[in-house]
Amino acid sequence: MSKQPQKQSMLKKITRGVTVGSVITGSTFLHGPPVLALGLTKLFKQSRKVDETNIQITNSWLGINNWLIDHVLPHLKWDITIDPDLELSMQGRYLMMCNHQSWVDTTVNQYFGVSRMPLTRFFTKWELIFIPFVGQAFKILGFPMMKRHSKEQIAKNPELKTRDMLEARKACEQLLSQPFTLLNYLEGTRFTQAKHDQQNSPYQNLLKPKAGGLALALNILGDQIDALVDMSIVYPDGPPEYSDFWLGDVSRIAVNLRKIEIPAWVLGGNYEEDEDYRKRFQDWVDQLWTEKDQLISQMKAKYSH
Repeated sequence: MSKQPQKQSMLKKITRGVTVGSVITGSTFLHGPPVLALGLTKLFKQSRKVDETNIQITNSWLGINNWLIDHVLPHLKWDITIDPDLELSMQGRYLMMCNHQSWVDTTVNQYFGVSRMPLTRFFTKWELIFIPFVGQAFKILGFPMMKRHSKEQIAKNPELKTRDMLEARKACEQLLSQPFTLLNYLEGTRFTQAKHDQQNSPYQNLLKPKAGGLALALNILGDQIDALVDMSIVYPDGPPEYSDFWLGDVSRIAVNLRKIEIPAWVLGGNYEEDEDYRKRFQDWVDQLWTEKDQLISQMKAKYSH
């Protein structure tokens, strides 16, 4: 008898996994080809209407995922806190930074943002373009896709760094024709205790931030955005694997959004060439990261009792 609940639990997980896998696969094949087909037309002629249609299709794509979360994971409890000073609109322009612990982070961002903010793009690895439908959609939808080069590669060919910066600048500038949310995971990789220890990070809950991407985005977009948004995500029971999330092993997720005031001196500086500005910008980001670290500790403490 004691094994029966476990069997039922396993049966429920299997059923949930099959359901989620089938719906996500079907949705990808339903939404992916139209996005790619419309994207190919941009090779011949740029069209705002095509861009808007692609965003509508993509929001429908993400909406299917959110429907799954609400109906397949009804037990999942969300604790979402939004700064009263932060006014969000589907027609807004936002830069967002977020801590990074799991592949689930992007799903959390999409769940929160799809009905509150414009489509979220994020800096991503070029290698993802080889994922069928999804990778090509990233490129078509204007995600800044970065090729990661080692210090040794850049030392041998300094042009690699310049080429990446130009591509990122071009992708950011293209966003200005429409509402957007541009997300940057400043840590550059997912948090693990091993990485934290290896870095000797001064923060309890975060890896050291990499300020260059944020500096570039603020340099290009800063005077035309409605807000710089800081999203903090906490998994009270520990960062989950992507499969854990969809199989129902995550019971609680806490999200906090706050508005970051941008000092006037931040806009217009040259992060790459001006050493004094770069140091000042890094100090500013370090201060934001210290505040964020303290906030995450407070969020975790809420669930420690």
